[in-house]
Order: sequence, then structure tokens, then C-alpha cells
Amino acid sequence: MLSRTLPASVLFFSSVLAGCDNAEHKPELIELRGSTMGTGYSVLGYASDSVSDEQLQRRIDSLLEQINDQMSTYRPESEVSRFNGYPGTDWFEVSSETAYVVKQALTVSRASGGAFDVTVQPLVSLWGFGSEDARGEVPEQEEILAAAGHVGFEKIGVRMSPPAIKKDHSSMRIDLSGIAKGYAVDRIAEFLDGEAIETYLVEIGGELRARGRKLDGSPWKVAVERPLAGRRSVQQIMRLEDAAVATSGDYRNYFEEQGRQYSHILDPRRGRPAAAPLASVTIVARTATYADAMATALMVLGPSAGFEFAVEHNLAAFFLIRSDNGLEERATPRFEPLLLAVD
Repeated sequence: MLSRTLPASVLFFSSVLAGCDNAEHKPELIELRGSTMGTGYSVLGYASDSVSDEQLQRRIDSLLEQINDQMSTYRPESEVSRFNGYPGTDWFEVSSETAYVVKQALTVSRASGGAFDVTVQPLVSLWGFGSEDARGEVPEQEEILAAAGHVGFEKIGVRMSPPAIKKDHSSMRIDLSGIAKGYAVDRIAEFLDGEAIETYLVEIGGELRARGRKLDGSPWKVAVERPLAGRRSVQQIMRLEDAAVATSGDYRNYFEEQGRQYSHILDPRRGRPAAAPLASVTIVARTATYADAMATALMVLGPSAGFEFAVEHNLAAFFLIRSDNGLEERATPRFEPLLLAVD
């Protein structure tokens, strides 16, 4: 699996599939659920032609297993694990899929000035968020500095033909957990496209991608989760059509020490968890791959710099910020039209 964390989520509702009961030819309902990457996945949609749910499920499960075999840091024989353990600095052959995800991660890393960094794995391990048993305590400053010395996206290279990645120093490690769920969502969506399934909503651990509209002609509705530890409730409802959405938040995977909360979302530039008061960021984009990575980058940038970055780059972003008066909502101009009234 790629991650054992429970991510911040964008909730969705199976009831959105209702409608058109009196249609002359009612499309066939697709409803699949399973487990992957330490979380769950769901596929909801309609097919005009008869399809086998069992066959679709097998092929999706096989696709997700392939991605884990390529990119998981929990599987010692995955491409990423073998690259991390490789002592050389020459080109290391990987699949075109892994090379693509690393390339996309480096793109977001450069754009965000390192707020998102594919080489953050040494810090993830140091803080105890890369294993089943969290460390549960703040590392010493000397440990943080030592781990941070092995972090730096500019020290990773990638090529697509033939697909390979390389590192400037043998001690470099990469971690694709901040982008791989989004990529897996995109791969399932592409698979459904190839099966001529024109209406669907795909979700893995809160990252979603939608195509088409509901049978009644209205867009899909998804809910932005209220950032509360141990509970799930709705903060806002938004429409989603032919787009992807991802949320990054600090309230699902963390530990506390001396009354202070330390989140699994690490700032690679400081070697420490991203600072409060930003609780979550939701991004809507063309692909879930990009939305997944960029949501993390904006969490690290914080409520001021992150919002300014989102506006400057014309991103559809929604920020939930903790304040003395509760939760403050901030939506960029591109996100505002997506919000729906909450009953």
C-alpha cells in the first residue's frame, strides 16, 4: 500500500445517481467498492451497454495492484522501494507510469518552490509517519537537520524515453504518497473511458474525479469535509463535472506532544510539520494527479502565501482556516462558482 493514513476527504453521496426511472432505455448502474493504498475506493456510474460489475472490479483491482507494485514505499520490491535502496547515481529503469508520476511531482515541486517535494521521505520516516507505528514524539533538531540534508527535489532527475529516474546522491529517497492516490483515480477514470462508460464518479481516500452528469442532467454533488478529528461532517457542498477534486488536511493523521498537534503534512523546506492555522485545502483541477499534489503544496504554503499562490496561478481552491471565531472559509475566484447552498 502507498499510505496507511486516513486522508482529509471530499465526501460524496451515492444518492446522486437517482433519476430518470421512466427513461425508455435506463442505463445500467455501476457501483463498485474495494480497498487499496491503506484506504477504500469507490466507483459509481452508469453504462449505456450491459457490463459485468465483477469483471470491471477485477480489472480495477489489478490496475491498483500494479500501481502499488510500482510506487508503494511499503512494498520492498516496488520500483520506488528498489530505487530508494539503489546505491548508484546513474539512471534507474522504471515503468513509464512511475516516471510520469515522478515528472508530475517535480513539476508541482518546482512551481511551489519546494512546498511539495517528492524527496521528503527521509523526513516522513524521521517523524514516524512512514510506518505503521508512529514515533509520537518530536525529533531532536540535529536529527531534523540531518534528514533535511537528504531532501531536495532538484537533486532528482527523470526521463520518459526510455523511462528512468536518477538521484544526485545515493542517500536520496522519494515518496509518492502525496500524489499517487490522485494518479490512481485518473487511471481508473481512463480505464472507464476506454470501456465507454460516460458517466461516473471515482474516489480513492477522498480524491475524486467525475465525468458527465447525473441521469437527471444535473452535475455531481460532493461535499467538502469539515476538519474535525474523529468525526465526519459536511462543511460545504460543491458541484463537480468533468473535473477532479482533492483535499489535503491536518486533522486525520497527527500526534500530540505537550498540548501541541503535529501533522503528517511536512514542510520539506523546514523539516517540520506544516504550521497551523490552515486546516485543509481543496483543489479542483483537470486531473486528480495534479489536484492531489497541489493541495498538499498549498497546505504547506499556508493560509496567506497559499491563497496568494492559488489566485496568482488561477487555481480553483478552497481554504478552511482555524481562527478564534471558528473556521474561516476562503475560496478563490475560480472555486466560488462551484459552491452550492447548504440546506
